[in-house]
Amino acid sequence: MIEILLALPWLLFAIAAPFMFGRRPRIDEHSLAPDVARPLVSIIVPARNEAENIGACAASLLASRYPNREIIIVDDGSTDGTAEITRVLAQQSNGALRVVGGEPLPDGWLGKCWACWQGYQAARGELLVFTDADTRHEPDLVGHTVAALRASGAHLVSIVPRQLMESFWERVILPHVFATMRIRWPDMRLINRTRDPRYAMANGQYILMSRSVYDAIGGHKAVRRDVVEDMRLAQLIVASGRRLYLAHAEDHMSTRMYRSFREIIEGWVKNLATGSRLTAPGWFRPIFPWLIALGSLAMWVLPPLVYLTSLITPTSEVLVHWSTIAVAASLIFWFVAYRRLRVPIQYLLAYPIGGVMNAFIFLRSAFRGARVRWKGRSYTIPGR
Repeated sequence: MIEILLALPWLLFAIAAPFMFGRRPRIDEHSLAPDVARPLVSIIVPARNEAENIGACAASLLASRYPNREIIIVDDGSTDGTAEITRVLAQQSNGALRVVGGEPLPDGWLGKCWACWQGYQAARGELLVFTDADTRHEPDLVGHTVAALRASGAHLVSIVPRQLMESFWERVILPHVFATMRIRWPDMRLINRTRDPRYAMANGQYILMSRSVYDAIGGHKAVRRDVVEDMRLAQLIVASGRRLYLAHAEDHMSTRMYRSFREIIEGWVKNLATGSRLTAPGWFRPIFPWLIALGSLAMWVLPPLVYLTSLITPTSEVLVHWSTIAVAASLIFWFVAYRRLRVPIQYLLAYPIGGVMNAFIFLRSAFRGARVRWKGRSYTIPGR
């Protein structure tokens, strides 16, 4: 009996997994009626050294069935050929796509926020979409999100796309990253009802809001020094008494965020510990990333370590039974997670490695403190 009580957290995770990785609400629950007016949507894509991605992203946006749109790509000082690719795309688009050459980065701004702000200044649309260059959009996505903005009464619409994971390290590390986020936000319907800015969340890979709301909260200028600008925009929306609408859109958008081991580590070091601090009370923020790292090791590394140790050395019977139950429950949890995230099931046994790497990311970010490096730029973030 004591073994089951000790293993209760793992058993609860196994039971909760289908709900944590559920897909409600869905963005395709909303569609525009044929006779509804379609306001001009300005789709703004900040791009810095995105030669590998920008062509496919632009092609998917140009294939959108939403008729009243403009696409604005902001070349943020790229050195890899992005500018040349985007100029060719613009010439071939018959005016549907424009390229804005980014101005030098001013003091006190982060690169993505500065690029988005310049795109906003060039935009003509009543509605603004901010999306990343490493995304791929299905033709009906814009229409679904515009319909969701109207139907939900929300002031900011964001979506969760399908995360493409193709390499070994993507498939080992990223499920843990996304599981950590699901533990913090287990049900999107709660996000959509929240009045607590600390519980607010949006995905910067796709954010839609009206120009009037964007102006009212100060837009990217208000979050110009924030690494996780998407979460900060969501928090500003909720703090101002407005509402969010976050929905699943795995069938309508996909993204492959990071490809190499180094990109995965540096990208999430930049995002995770900073984002986790924003969700915690002020007094709790300095230790929050450390607790997440400790929790990752305790949940996903300690039980298999104890179990393997018991195979080669005499171990307490209670510990053997506890670790067996905990590992079995963990395998159920990760089986559900991997199926929902479309990760090949043979990676299931590597989940303890992912737990170690997840802890490492949070610890590295905590040790790094206010220093952030990304896309060849270094920043010192205030308030950390």
